Amino acid sequence: MANNLSSTATAPFEAKQWQTGEHQLVCVERWNETHDVVSFRFQGIKPVKFHFKPGQFLTLLLDINGERVGRSYTISSSPSRPYSVVLTVKKIEGGKVYNYLANNLQVGHVVSALGPDGAFNLIDIDAENYLFLSAGCGITPMYSMSRWLTDTQISPNISFLHSAKSTHDLMFKQSLEQIAARGEHFTLNYILESASAEPTAHVDTEVGRLSADNLQRLVPDFRSRTVFVCGPEPYMAAVKALLKSLNFNMAQFHQESFGSIKGNLNGVEVTQEAAANTNTGSFMLRIGDKVRPLTRSQTVLDGIEAEGLPIIAACRSGVCGACKCKVIEGETESSSQVSLTAAEIAQGYVLACSTKLTSDVTLVL
Repeated sequence: MANNLSSTATAPFEAKQWQTGEHQLVCVERWNETHDVVSFRFQGIKPVKFHFKPGQFLTLLLDINGERVGRSYTISSSPSRPYSVVLTVKKIEGGKVYNYLANNLQVGHVVSALGPDGAFNLIDIDAENYLFLSAGCGITPMYSMSRWLTDTQISPNISFLHSAKSTHDLMFKQSLEQIAARGEHFTLNYILESASAEPTAHVDTEVGRLSADNLQRLVPDFRSRTVFVCGPEPYMAAVKALLKSLNFNMAQFHQESFGSIKGNLNGVEVTQEAAANTNTGSFMLRIGDKVRPLTRSQTVLDGIEAEGLPIIAACRSGVCGACKCKVIEGETESSSQVSLTAAEIAQGYVLACSTKLTSDVTLVL
């Protein structure tokens, strides 16, 4: 018995460092953050130290009713606590993946995951003083970043301004308020659309929406900070426009957003047929022994899926990087390269969901 206990206690110290790629993770805990948000804690099947950059995400690979589905979720835990990793998932009305996870993923279940990935993180973006602006589930990377900074630095200078519908929608509330209570230079503020919160000693709460008035009042030195923004697309656009109107140096502005799923494979095929009827020009996409014509309005991902070739397309909006592939001959144009490094772009890598052909192209997956 003593030997077994000793082996269990020392196992984490012998854990190997996590490497980028596909992983098998076991769910060891789950809990409700709010009425429509669930967090899942994972560990490796064997002890592993999770090594990632604060703000990065994982792509879960799930089999749902016989269909292989990939969805990307920001890691809400911090790499300063490396023996587990937490993913936080918000309910989407009619969302197939959320409903599957909420109703089926239990403690002890094993899932496959790709990653970590993402250029929106504290390691690749240099900063000294921080302004975190988030809304809804966009708080997840900011929470990971806050944990990392307060775990690894002495009194990091952070101003955190989060927007939500109501007090019932505030994620990580207790933990963030504890950080604010301890942090000499950590200020936390909430802006709620409705229902004023009960006063909290270390948090200011206002009713309304983010505006020039409350931003300048709550964060008077915002121009001296590096801004990190994450949330729904309308929020992202509003924040960007607001900061530009206040003559903020946009070189200090960095944003992340959650892509939306455009539909299943059948939906994509319907779109392809409609596009073919309105655009007579086409180029040939060659992948191994597969050759398929694509119109100028179709993406490389459309062609890959139409041929039934294996590819993970989690966000379908050029954010997650899961559909990265390499052009070895021909020309393309891309609307997003956000998750690719300069070296990968030079080598011919593209994001299939955000790339269209401008000539005949040969591709490798």
